[in-house]
Amino acid sequence: MNRIFKAFPLSFRHACGCFLALFFLLFSLLPASAANGWDKDTLVYAWSSNVGPLNPHAYGANKMFAQALIYEPLVQYAEGGKIVPWLAESWTISPDGKVYTFNLRKDVKFSDGTPFTADAVVKNFDAVHMNIKRHDWLATADLIDSYKAVGPHTFELVLKQPYAAALQELSLVRPLRFLSPAAMPEDGNTAQSIKAPVGTGPWVLAESRKGEFDRFVRNDNYWGEKPQMRQLVVKVIPDAETRAVALESGEVDLIATAIADHGSAGVNPDAYAALSKDPAYATRESSPRNTRLLAMNTALFPTNELAVRQAIVRAIDRPSIIKGVLLGQEAPAEELLAKDIPFCDVALKPYPHSLEEAAAILDKAGWKLKSGEKFRTRDGKTLRLELKFIANESIMRSIAEVVQSNLARIGVDVKLMGEEPNAFGASQTDGAFNMIFCESNGAPYDPFSYVAAMRVAGHADYQAQRGLPQKKELDAAITKALATTDTKELQNLFTSILTMLHEEAVYVPVSRTIDKALFKKKNIKDFAFSPVSYELPLARISRP
Repeated sequence: MNRIFKAFPLSFRHACGCFLALFFLLFSLLPASAANGWDKDTLVYAWSSNVGPLNPHAYGANKMFAQALIYEPLVQYAEGGKIVPWLAESWTISPDGKVYTFNLRKDVKFSDGTPFTADAVVKNFDAVHMNIKRHDWLATADLIDSYKAVGPHTFELVLKQPYAAALQELSLVRPLRFLSPAAMPEDGNTAQSIKAPVGTGPWVLAESRKGEFDRFVRNDNYWGEKPQMRQLVVKVIPDAETRAVALESGEVDLIATAIADHGSAGVNPDAYAALSKDPAYATRESSPRNTRLLAMNTALFPTNELAVRQAIVRAIDRPSIIKGVLLGQEAPAEELLAKDIPFCDVALKPYPHSLEEAAAILDKAGWKLKSGEKFRTRDGKTLRLELKFIANESIMRSIAEVVQSNLARIGVDVKLMGEEPNAFGASQTDGAFNMIFCESNGAPYDPFSYVAAMRVAGHADYQAQRGLPQKKELDAAITKALATTDTKELQNLFTSILTMLHEEAVYVPVSRTIDKALFKKKNIKDFAFSPVSYELPLARISRP
């Protein structure tokens, strides 16, 4: 091509060069709607994968931020932890704390035109109850004694016992949100599939192309505040660097993380830092969301040994991770759950970063570093472990490399294992790990829903804790905490739970995560995060 171009006269080539320069200049000034191929009434948002089948009663491939676009709760979690009316306009709680009576809005329809009634609520609770073993991580679901429609727009829920966090859990993105009865299978069992993702929310799924995008359109019959833009396209871009390029080129309008979905929509910290200095871009950050953690398997060699775990916690240079990998964009964490979370202000002695202390602990435990050897041995076994992370998550990979380097300095051999997201999730739930990345759940899960799930085998926290000699004692304390509303007793129980986990060094707290957003000022008027990480308020976004 270059040789063909050189065959033309110099004046012609100069004119073409000027034309191309002008073309690219004008292209860079185009609004995103022109650059990305969609009209100006379409918001294009980048995510790492397709959003999944969007079953409101399922997990796995169903992305939470997208479920929240379609499905709504009875009550909503608002700023400051306040519970506010949503599909239920009001409610009452019986004096014994077990009976909840919800008065439903009368002006709500599913996007297919089906009225939202108490019978529709009952059918959704039936679907959840049919598969209660899948949902028993959620204390409210597990504590349901009965439920019924006591009128066309009145729903009664009876719990087996009082539960302090029942309303918070009814606000969660899944599984207690509502699918149109017309979109349910004939037997009402949504465990395997649904006919279509039909909810009462502000968006309707219109099209999905695997590996390309998912397209949502505005629900013009929505009962609440309708989306500012007519259409939302969730463009599939797996790689963080490619997402940054797509934002710069105008291929996408918005990059915003959702930590609840492993933050699989952001850019690398260095790209975020660079673009945040560019006056053409705007950045937005959430309040701290949850705790970024490394969980250690207490049932699998060699992390089943307390001395090994205590040495690892001390050897990992968390301040360097905060500074070098996260570029100071997240605050350091010393505990499993932040002290500003209810009942979590517990006096725990931090583990200092000290290679000397870590090495001394291993020496005392009989793990010796022989002269000329790189890694410690004991009884013919090498001190070797696996650290698993999501392969295309650059932050996880970078942190994992720091951990590998840190632990090598005390004679621990770390094998890094990057996995695709579904395999990574399976490793978490099956306990096939020595160390693995995870997070606390953030609001409104923490602390009740988060610790409740620690008792359920399908969670990384359970798998990490199952080798503890006091696991039964730990689970009993959690169960007791779920059964009381007395604040003094709750504080004592959470103090016991958090102290036990801290002293057993089950987790390496790394940082307090935040959600981050990037957009060009010429394309988006503004953006603000919601109080919960799994809900992105994309309906509020408009053009300047």
